[in-house]
Amino acid sequence: MHIDMTKPHNIYIHVPFCIAKCRYCAFFSHACSTPDWDKYASDIVQEIKSFGKKLGKISVPTVFFGGGTPSLMPTKVFDTILAEIRNNFDIAHDAEITIEANPKTIDDNKMMEFAALGMNRISIGVQSFDDEKLKFLGRIHSADDARKTLAAAMNRGLRVSADFIYGLPNETVQDVIKTCREINSIGLSHCSMYELTLEPNTPLSKLHLDMPDNDTMADMYNVINETLNLPRYEVSNYAIPGQECHHNQNVWDGEPYIGIGAGAAGRVFLDGVWYEQMGGNKKFEPISDNTRAIERVITGLRTVRGVRIDSETEKIIDLEFAKSHPDMLCFAGHRLAATAKGIMVLDDLTTKLVK
Repeated sequence: MHIDMTKPHNIYIHVPFCIAKCRYCAFFSHACSTPDWDKYASDIVQEIKSFGKKLGKISVPTVFFGGGTPSLMPTKVFDTILAEIRNNFDIAHDAEITIEANPKTIDDNKMMEFAALGMNRISIGVQSFDDEKLKFLGRIHSADDARKTLAAAMNRGLRVSADFIYGLPNETVQDVIKTCREINSIGLSHCSMYELTLEPNTPLSKLHLDMPDNDTMADMYNVINETLNLPRYEVSNYAIPGQECHHNQNVWDGEPYIGIGAGAAGRVFLDGVWYEQMGGNKKFEPISDNTRAIERVITGLRTVRGVRIDSETEKIIDLEFAKSHPDMLCFAGHRLAATAKGIMVLDDLTTKLVK
């Protein structure tokens, strides 16, 4: 007798094209003014079909189009991809369908078209409300473009999130407070606040910049929590309760997800086995339950609700260490979470916690 061991899977679709590559970006993306969208769509459709054959008509709670700049996609490409996901899988009637967008690559009309086809959440790469900082980061939009895009998305009744980057050279704690106050005044229900990291081989990494020191960065991190009207629910993410990004929450909580398109990564669960998977058919290899449990601890501890303690994670967590450090770690029901103090030293803490 065949027991179906396949769970619902979230789906991430990578759209690798951008108008211009930002100076801090280390993601898999290509600056390309005229992508071959027909070839891209046909490659993605083939990948979806092959997963449909592999996994059967599984349920899909979330679909996330990330990039690159997914808002550059022609509407018909978005339609083709979503239709193919619907043909092969069972998209939940209340599924969260997110598109990442950059100001200047989407207008109200295109937003309306995407929404008519099923997009119900948009994540806008604002990065800063300061034109000088946007230039420094290599963004193609102005602060005013960003405000207009946010207003258009909110007027459409979409669930709206925005990304921001802090900790730029010469930035002060006061600058970060000012950004948070503007986020409050706009009335955003979700935002991501990322510390600027100088990734190797990016244009910014070659400039020998004078970056804020660790103490200043810690002050900035703490002041975000104190100033934003949105509670933190993950190290870099803030939302009104109920407005969290369900896709990311599912992934952080250790649920399976499929990564489709070159540059995407996934963790697929098939017949009781976990697979590390990469889009573009680059990789599909089994990983041990132990490895998967370690990944779940790493991502789960980044969230305020913490990592679920079950038969798999229990094997690799040093529970005695956790119990003897109540200032760093706390138990709530069947979960183990890092305290505010623990979050500040999370990498070190995770290393000590995992056996």
